Amino acid sequence: MAVLGTPTYQLQPSAEQIPLSTNYLDPNNDFDFFQKYLPDTYEKEFERYGNRSVSSFLRMVGAELPSVSDAIRWAEQGRLHIKYNDVTADTVAPTDTASFTINGLTSTMAIRPGQTVLISQNTTGEGNHALVTAVDTALGTFDVAYYEAGGQAFAQGDTVSVFIYGSEFLKGTGGMTGSLEAESEVFYNTPIILKDKYAVNGSDMAQIGWIEVTTENGASGYLWYLKSEHETRLRFDDYLETAMLEAVPAEPGSGVIANTSFGNKGTEGVFYVVNDRGNVWGAGNPTTLADFDTIVTRLDRQGAIEENAIFVNRDFSFDIDDMLAELNGFNTGGGASNAASFGLFDNDTQMALNLGFSGFRRGYDFYKSEWKYLNDPTMRGAMPAAGAGSTTANTITGLLVPAGSTTVYDQILGKNAKRPFLHVRYRASETENRRYKTWITGSAGGAKTSDLDAMEIHFLSERCVCTLGANNFFLFRYGA
Repeated sequence: MAVLGTPTYQLQPSAEQIPLSTNYLDPNNDFDFFQKYLPDTYEKEFERYGNRSVSSFLRMVGAELPSVSDAIRWAEQGRLHIKYNDVTADTVAPTDTASFTINGLTSTMAIRPGQTVLISQNTTGEGNHALVTAVDTALGTFDVAYYEAGGQAFAQGDTVSVFIYGSEFLKGTGGMTGSLEAESEVFYNTPIILKDKYAVNGSDMAQIGWIEVTTENGASGYLWYLKSEHETRLRFDDYLETAMLEAVPAEPGSGVIANTSFGNKGTEGVFYVVNDRGNVWGAGNPTTLADFDTIVTRLDRQGAIEENAIFVNRDFSFDIDDMLAELNGFNTGGGASNAASFGLFDNDTQMALNLGFSGFRRGYDFYKSEWKYLNDPTMRGAMPAAGAGSTTANTITGLLVPAGSTTVYDQILGKNAKRPFLHVRYRASETENRRYKTWITGSAGGAKTSDLDAMEIHFLSERCVCTLGANNFFLFRYGA
């Protein structure tokens, strides 16, 4: 049998430690340890992106509470006083008595005979004080007699607003006709199941290669194959929060509703709820005091929560800083006297000037906090500042969250309970806690659950977010 010429043997070894074409490191294989000149390697991983995690928002403003049910229901207070803004004047002016029709009436009429009302024309503000003399709840109409001798101050067919301010009865007469039931709105949300998995085969676990790391959760040390497992866990932690922010319910007729392999219902995330029944600033960022006056006016008409936190992206933060800086009115003269004077004391010209603001008061207290989630380019950061007229624009620049807690009637617990405006409910019972489950399967790494030559680490959580009092939230975004 002949000896083949390939592969051959080496006849020309290098006698000196000089770089030759035969002993240079292969540029395609930096860790070819059969080369003569081995590379210097750093065992510590360089953190070029800093803290990559985007979670912490819900931990700052909310809480986590267990739930045993597949649906979370709660009731929120209705208005104590009721005002009708779409009422048509049915009588020709001027007259001492008149009839009105409440348009779009969806519940029992709150107006009753004997009550006194203020009627105001929606455009001009002209109006009358009146005494209610008759009510037809089926038709949504009521009759009044005016207190003013001049009679009705607006024309027939005008749209007016009506609210009750009291009542007046004759001596020795009967009581008020009918009664009013307390109004409340019932909301609900359903939890979704989130999953993730990390897998490593048994052979790779046998080749040890340590990497020194400093992790986003504050831990530091050496990791082997668990380096990737650790990042999977951090990524899953982020998804637990971002899912609660971004999730939407599946609409009837959608592809998700018809899906039978994965999720098929969705859940109501914070952005969805605030966009649906909260307050929305649809022009990007408010940049002037007049803009914030509009926001304050809307908050006056809602819950009037005294303290609010605004979580903003970088551009919104700068816009607030610039708006407040312009109010300083610093000197117009030149030289050292032209230094700005933010804060309690005037800043010296030789000191570093702080051009940022952490909060301000304009009717209410607003505390500004930059939100990494809105800045991270792998998440909501770097989205275009456009979509002025679009109803599906996704560019969100900030979220105003009321501080403190509120009292609601929990239909599962059957009693009133104090809850943060934002909180997470996770499925749990005496035998099963699905807040954050993790387990190991396979036949490697100590696991002995199957014949799979690998170790699989599974993650699971079942949860939803409850946005209480969404009428007190403000979403800042682009789009109609």
